Amino acid sequence: MPWPLSRGYRRQIARLEITGAIAGSTRRRVLKALKTIEERGYPALLVRIDSPGGTVGDSQEIYAALKRLQSKMKIVASFGNISASGGVYIGMGAQHIMANPGTITGSIGVILRGNNLQRLLDKVGVSFKVIKSGPYKDILAFDRDLTEEEIRILQDLIDTSYQQFVQTVAEGRNLDVETVRSFADGRVFTGEQALALGLVDRLGTEEDARRWLAELAGLDPDKTKVQTIEEPKSPLARLFPRQQERFPFPWQAGLDWLEFEMATNGLPLWLYRP
Repeated sequence: MPWPLSRGYRRQIARLEITGAIAGSTRRRVLKALKTIEERGYPALLVRIDSPGGTVGDSQEIYAALKRLQSKMKIVASFGNISASGGVYIGMGAQHIMANPGTITGSIGVILRGNNLQRLLDKVGVSFKVIKSGPYKDILAFDRDLTEEEIRILQDLIDTSYQQFVQTVAEGRNLDVETVRSFADGRVFTGEQALALGLVDRLGTEEDARRWLAELAGLDPDKTKVQTIEEPKSPLARLFPRQQERFPFPWQAGLDWLEFEMATNGLPLWLYRP
């Protein structure tokens, strides 16, 4: 359903931020924002990505939503401090990509981690009795080592996910699959190196990306307004918009990362882990 005031939006640029580790909450927020952007009829979308990546499925859904919007608007991705792994995958949903010369990007690959606490459990005298319907139902159980067959199964899973990543980058950047494979080994690059590899189109700041996007959309770079699409804030946050920035909880970032680690333990990830 078109917005009643959509004419005004047709002369503006929508801006969307994707920051931090990508998981279900990121996907829900971004897909909701993209729906709003589509309904309002913006002619252009600036996607600012500052993320080390995250879960595979959530990254794929955001990418697919951006890809679908390409037929309706111009999209430019601006890579910030870091846009790696799943952040790169999402960027493939834009028609054009700009990065700072020092942006950390790349890390094209898949990682899956599990925890083996068997020695610790043996020390404290704890063991588990497992009844399962099949030999692999407790694959990646934390109280034992993986078997050779389990390692093979998980490696096949990782290889399939990796192939999906490589194929998407090859299509998004108009590169040969083997060319992408030659540098898609998990290493990271600066924005300058990424430009030489064909991962990004230009080097520049977010403001440079905004001006480029305005030109692509046939808008005046000097006069076109940018509207950041974000979730509605609570009444308290609207009254004190900078309260959290002035008095941040020092442990919050650590808690957020721990929560992400626990939620994604045993999942294949498109995530840069320095």
